[in-house]
Amino acid sequence: MSDSRVRKLADLLTSYCVSVRPGDWVLIRSDLTARPLTEAVNEHVLNAGGNPTVLWEDETLDEQLYRRASDAQLEWVSPVDRLLADRVDARIVLRAPQNTRALTGVNPQRQQLHQRAQRPIADTYRQRAASGSHRWVATNFPCPALAQEADMSLQEYEDFVYAATYADQPDPVACWQAIHDQQQQLVEWLAGKDKVVVRGPNVDLSLSIAGRTFINSDGKRNMPSGEIFTGPVEESVEGWIRFTYPAIRGGREVENVELTFEQGRVVKATAAKNEPFLLSQLDSDAGARYLGEFAIGTNYQIQRFTKNILYDEKIGGTVHVAVGAGYPETGSRNQSSVHWDFICDMRHESEIWVDNELFYRDGQFLIA
Repeated sequence: MSDSRVRKLADLLTSYCVSVRPGDWVLIRSDLTARPLTEAVNEHVLNAGGNPTVLWEDETLDEQLYRRASDAQLEWVSPVDRLLADRVDARIVLRAPQNTRALTGVNPQRQQLHQRAQRPIADTYRQRAASGSHRWVATNFPCPALAQEADMSLQEYEDFVYAATYADQPDPVACWQAIHDQQQQLVEWLAGKDKVVVRGPNVDLSLSIAGRTFINSDGKRNMPSGEIFTGPVEESVEGWIRFTYPAIRGGREVENVELTFEQGRVVKATAAKNEPFLLSQLDSDAGARYLGEFAIGTNYQIQRFTKNILYDEKIGGTVHVAVGAGYPETGSRNQSSVHWDFICDMRHESEIWVDNELFYRDGQFLIA
């Protein structure tokens, strides 16, 4: 393994993100293409005294499932997955697809059926993470498919990924600790606030955060991270928002999405591309038309769109919202089989007001 940045990223994931301790059962879910990073993570888990379990994944197997499985097979939940959700102390997810559009031709109704069946697994992970009994992190390993999506060469994309994660720095952990400290000031200022108003060329939205908690996303769960997020009061969201970038889910790219909210619920949804798929996801269940997340991206190392939500939702100078399931630790009560993020650029002629105080303008925070 010639690239020292791979080893630095592996160390960051195990020592900082999930803080592997002796005796921990650590699940490593990895795409086959991410093997170099998987081997480095596995070694670091062992060196820390943890007990790794590696599960290899590949999008070809997902495509086979959706095309060939019966409804009963799509609704089947593996007892292995139940056991892992109930028991593993830490989970490290390493993504590196060979084909980012492998599921583009799959019937979205079949995806819905499988998503609904898997919801208890996702709920268990969320609840355990909120209670502190489960630690997790997800990251990407630079690979040709992701580089192509981002319109970069592989070398250029590697440089982008390792800069965004600070794995190219002498001490990546110190970099993320500094980000934690900066974001903590914002989170503490927002504590106890109520009304948020977001205005700009692409948004006129109001929502309540009364009784809700903003989370300092400092790289402990997503690597890279760089955002602060909460779960808005479900019935409080009013207005409209148009998303600057395409939203990608299940191998489908949905463009020029605009959502209109009344009493918290999406009452109108349009898209220039793949609108039927957008509507199918919003109709997945009762919670899919409500917001589970409102967030502000703070990673100014990321300034370009890559068609990958792990990076794109962190772009410094953007906000994003997620329809569907919220994170219990924020106080969100919204439940759904869907959690789908949409991003809005706030770097031009845009503002966020909190309790009638200007909090954010043109992609920059204004409080001390």
